Amino acid sequence: MYKCNIIGISDSRKQWFPPEVMEIIAAGRVFSGGKRHHEIMGRMLPKDSVWIDITPPLKDVFRHYEAHDEVVIFASGDPLFYGFASTVRRECPDADIKVYPTFNSIQMLAHRMNMPYQDVRNVSLTGRGWDGFDEALIRGERLIGCLTDKHKTPHAIMQRMREYGYDNYKMTVGECLGNEERERVSEYDENTVYEDPNCIILQAGAGWRRAPRLGLPESEFHLLDGRTKMITKMPIRLLSLSMLDLNERHSFWDVGFCTGSVSIEAKLHFPHLSITAFEIREEGERLMALNSRKFGAPGINAVIGNFLDADLSQYPSPDAVFIGGHGGRLEEMINKICAVLNADGCIVFNSVSEESRRMFVRSIEKAGMSLTAQTRIVLDDNNPIYILKAQ
Repeated sequence: MYKCNIIGISDSRKQWFPPEVMEIIAAGRVFSGGKRHHEIMGRMLPKDSVWIDITPPLKDVFRHYEAHDEVVIFASGDPLFYGFASTVRRECPDADIKVYPTFNSIQMLAHRMNMPYQDVRNVSLTGRGWDGFDEALIRGERLIGCLTDKHKTPHAIMQRMREYGYDNYKMTVGECLGNEERERVSEYDENTVYEDPNCIILQAGAGWRRAPRLGLPESEFHLLDGRTKMITKMPIRLLSLSMLDLNERHSFWDVGFCTGSVSIEAKLHFPHLSITAFEIREEGERLMALNSRKFGAPGINAVIGNFLDADLSQYPSPDAVFIGGHGGRLEEMINKICAVLNADGCIVFNSVSEESRRMFVRSIEKAGMSLTAQTRIVLDDNNPIYILKAQ
């Protein structure tokens, strides 16, 4: 077991540390950090010290650490705020770790703005997907602080917000915070080239809360060739979603999404979900794009093609599946789903005929699942629909 002292620094070229940290640096022999950290701290390190660059692959970095009894690591801001200390804890659970934080960049930006930040919803897009950011938008968070990277820049973030109708936020950008020569804080301007590293804070304006309605009317969706029967009706949709227990799930699959109504309703009310939606018709791609943007539901992964031919290993394994269409091959579809369904996962299916109801029950029993819920519902003058759940 080796000892790790992880010291947070800002972008300042005039770093200040308390006496305890200064003693650690003065007594240190092996230091580590990113290239930018070395540029900042290099002149303060003892003569003949060793520097280990933090560059991929990280397994090589930790192998170098293990060759020493003690390593001093420099990280940006608070090393436990989306920082390298979390990586060290995960990769080296037996290491003796002590963290010496400074302000993280979102805190520094809030300070520059004279803005109380206890209610800020913090999100990192640094080397990550859009999931956390999308969830914050859908939930209508009033204040969102966001760490960026070279791909998910302030411009890319603003473009995504506008694309899905979230135009009720003011963006403030902080560049090179702490750097005496390069620091800049400004309101977002689409013509500005922003310098790295940067972060943003979003502040909602008047009418900021975007509370999704419970039950989106099918009349408001873009439909497949205008066919009103090619969409899961709102009461059926809500009852199906309630059976899926999505508040307790992580990965949801919508098989045969057509207009995308089930996926979109699920995303708006359970924005933490990873949603993968499958549709055999090519028109589905356009409909999902139109409808998800109309209702402000980013982050749904639409997959076009025959579900039975798809390589499912590239998608997050589901713990809840809704079958909206099966093309007469329901048993094959259920077998394929069961091969990847997580433990305690469930399948919900809407049957419009007694034949398909019997087929579903027979198929799940063959697959080793049990029918745990069955509801019969009639809407207007339509035929009865069975909503079935298999566990």
